[in-house]
Amino acid sequence: MRALLALCVVTSPAFADDYQPIMEKEAFMDLVAGKELRNSLYDLSLFVSPEGKITGDALGWQITGSWSWNDGYFCREMDWEGYAIPYNCQLVETNDGRIVRFTVDRGTGDSAQFRLR
Repeated sequence: MRALLALCVVTSPAFADDYQPIMEKEAFMDLVAGKELRNSLYDLSLFVSPEGKITGDALGWQITGSWSWNDGYFCREMDWEGYAIPYNCQLVETNDGRIVRFTVDRGTGDSAQFRLR
């Protein structure tokens, strides 16, 4: 099951579409502050605090982590009940302010989408 979370964090290749990159930490926080990032397909719920903390759960197990903003990328590391999700810097994009897409390896890898609630 824990391998499933790692897969859900990097699930599909990035596609060229109407997503716009978020390059500034302030714009990112304006978008996600106080909101749940939800991926219903994997029963994944995350919260990103302005203080650099990540909390949430997936499949009933707690997720904790930390994040920072570096050179226009969201860089994070997480722990899912003892399963380490390694540090990675990700491109953040949104298509309409309701969906956020994170693409690993500074935008060159796989992507995961989250609905903002």
